[in-house]
Amino acid sequence: MLTSRPLATFARQEPTGHLPLATEKELATFLAEVERRAFKQAVFAVRDEHLALDLVQDAMLKLAEKYAGKPATELPLLFQRILQNGIRDYYRRQRVRSLWTVLLSSLQGKQDEDDHDPLDTVEVTEGPGVIAGPAQELERLQVMGVIEDALKSLPLRQREAFLLRYWEDLDVQETAAAMGCSEGSVKTHCSRAAHALAAFLKARGVGL
Repeated sequence: MLTSRPLATFARQEPTGHLPLATEKELATFLAEVERRAFKQAVFAVRDEHLALDLVQDAMLKLAEKYAGKPATELPLLFQRILQNGIRDYYRRQRVRSLWTVLLSSLQGKQDEDDHDPLDTVEVTEGPGVIAGPAQELERLQVMGVIEDALKSLPLRQREAFLLRYWEDLDVQETAAAMGCSEGSVKTHCSRAAHALAAFLKARGVGL
């Protein structure tokens, strides 16, 4: 058994709807049968056993918490959808982290206009399928820790714009709508935030 959690952890909740439910035994049996196959699938996808185990366990827990009120025949498809979404979310976070480091590196020593959105011209050379080595991953995590510290020091609107654009992956128009401001203001906030973050990293002696 791969999981460190007892199967009882994944037991279904009390029924809340009128659909025929998988019994607790059916749910437990399905999770026990799918776990090892799902683990291998996740390892192939992320190339890290610990991360793969976390993804599988999270998928199992979400299935039990959110979809226990479904027929047993629907469990396999629902579980695969949850697992694949978890894997995609992982790679999305990796892509965004790569984007941030490339973005801030491209701003070192540059002074763009305030209404310029750095994301318009940045080129990301790291694809979501590229797995960094241990040393590279450690360095990236350290840089991300410094970036997180820098984000806390930004003015609220700059931090909001930067996170919506570069973390939530919204475009300028969507960010402007979410913030209730003009697209030009979004670009100004993002540009100032990016330069402030680059200066913060430089002051910390971080080379990107």
